[in-house]
Amino acid sequence: MSDIQDAPKDAKGILKQLGPGLIVSANIVGSGELIVTTKLGADVGFILLWFIIFGCLIKVFLQVELGRYTLSKGKTALEALNSVPGPKAGVSWLVWLWFLMFVATFFQLSGMVGGIAQVAGLAGSSFSDTSLAVLITGSCAVLLFIGRYFFIEKFATSMIAFFTIFTIFAVLSLYWTDYGITAQNIQEGLSFRLPDQFVIAFAAFGVIGVGAAELIYYPYWCLEKGYARHVGPDDGSEAWIERARGWMRVLKWDAFVSMVIYTGATVAFYLLGAAVLNGKNIGVTNDNLMINLSELYSTSFGVVGLWIFVIGAFTVLYSTIFISTASNSRLATDFFHLLKLVKIDSEADRIRWTKVACVALPALYCIFYLSVGKPVTLVTIGAVAQALMLPFLSFAALYFLYRKTHEALRPPITWVLFLWTSAVLMTTVGVFQLVKEIEKLG
Repeated sequence: MSDIQDAPKDAKGILKQLGPGLIVSANIVGSGELIVTTKLGADVGFILLWFIIFGCLIKVFLQVELGRYTLSKGKTALEALNSVPGPKAGVSWLVWLWFLMFVATFFQLSGMVGGIAQVAGLAGSSFSDTSLAVLITGSCAVLLFIGRYFFIEKFATSMIAFFTIFTIFAVLSLYWTDYGITAQNIQEGLSFRLPDQFVIAFAAFGVIGVGAAELIYYPYWCLEKGYARHVGPDDGSEAWIERARGWMRVLKWDAFVSMVIYTGATVAFYLLGAAVLNGKNIGVTNDNLMINLSELYSTSFGVVGLWIFVIGAFTVLYSTIFISTASNSRLATDFFHLLKLVKIDSEADRIRWTKVACVALPALYCIFYLSVGKPVTLVTIGAVAQALMLPFLSFAALYFLYRKTHEALRPPITWVLFLWTSAVLMTTVGVFQLVKEIEKLG
């Protein structure tokens, strides 16, 4: 097969092959950080810094396992979930759970449309919310309809670089203001305490680092990048095992490089929220979302910071809508194919249906936003749904490891222990939130 090739062996060659993780990172540094993470910092101060770091680090093991299955089997994430044992109604119970989360993320993305509309208002736009929503979602649909993977990858990578670097710089610049972060603040943040109200923390846990949606996206971009194609089908040969191991090294590099990027960005947003918004006693609500978030940058840089925030907020939110739609269109096509509602006999068929989804999904985001009009509430709904999905994805990853992974590709015992620890902790957080909600009802 001409598509089969060995993985690069040196670091330079490996870095050239990275892409799926960077796209996931571009999608992550979006509403989760700019809205949910900063709101959490504004609400509780520094005390959950440890929780933010923990939420970013533990999911990478789950990400790699889902990628390992896709690389070795050449199957999409939904095809993988559909193979998990249990009742089926057209598709697996786990796929239906994913579908509920998938619909909930429409609320999250529609909330970002509202966020961009508020940013436009800060910039002096006189357009109505309806006009802005149509312009935002319509332009996204057009770009994706005509775009290809290379364009998406470059667009996302450049988007993430600008705002991440500036946000980290904004944190450092606080030292020249009244809101500089002290060693005592960091000590407080690493004290392993929990706030009385856990809903926003739970929502943040669902979207910081690799959220449940990004975990599902990741295998699709691994396929698009060609990882599984380069490995080829399992023919039982030593050559196949060596190729698979080589591309697993690339995949791990990809996952861990993206982890460093999104952890740095997430911590920076949280620290800004805790230092500036909590320090000034400024809340993050539906009506004053972007005006109050602009304090994160205007506190250090004045009017210049305000305009950089306007550019950066537009960049990060639009890129998230863009990448999420690109990913969701592939998922929607795959879902309807599994249900046998659309017929896909060739790559041309898949591309055609994906383009249809690239137009239909932004239209839904527009309708959701114009119907509800509360960006913080909308984003929180999607974030909570993602957090609820994490324990089920952990179960699936463990099932793939023990029942589906080629013996020669199984990780060492230390990796397995980390994976189990990650799965248990994610499930614990989910159960903790469930108990909290039950206590409220009582």
